Amino acid sequence: MRTARRIFDVAGAAAGLIAFLPVMAIVAAAILAEDGRPVLFPQVRAGLRRRPFRILKFRSMRGGAVTRVGRVLRATGLDEVPQLVNILRGEMSAVGPRPLTEDDIARLGWNTPEYEFRWSCRPGLTGLAQLLGARADADALVWDRVHAASWRVTLDIQLIVWSFAVNVVGKARVRRWLRAHYARVLGAVASRAP
Repeated sequence: MRTARRIFDVAGAAAGLIAFLPVMAIVAAAILAEDGRPVLFPQVRAGLRRRPFRILKFRSMRGGAVTRVGRVLRATGLDEVPQLVNILRGEMSAVGPRPLTEDDIARLGWNTPEYEFRWSCRPGLTGLAQLLGARADADALVWDRVHAASWRVTLDIQLIVWSFAVNVVGKARVRRWLRAHYARVLGAVASRAP
């Protein structure tokens, strides 16, 4: 199963990088035009087995404030497209729990054995919690547990398609649509998670 998942991740990330290359060039040019370098923002996050790695994002802030370009990037999720490189490196998966900083883990109190399931799989570029807008709390843990319990390519493909919809129409619309049309189905899946 891990080999199949890795093949799925590599193929998807490679295809995604090729498809998004023109968009990434436009985003980089927009960031440079608005306020210069750097274009990318690296940050250390906890990965598989809580090993640290540097996540890549398009920079959306300057001096603690979100830039105009940054607002668009965040609303459409395009700030996270460089994480396709993290997937190719094997640090992330296409779908999985949101990668957290060690500060976030400590703040949430997720250092105890009951949260170990979260570190049993690679963090994801997208996931149930991210798409539904679950915050880093009990709701997010339910969705993370669903993902960690079993990998199903069909669910991953659905989540990836929804993530592309975020890039086109924005997070708010996709979240409203998901909650309206899939809340009952996803809730039933979550209730069966270990």
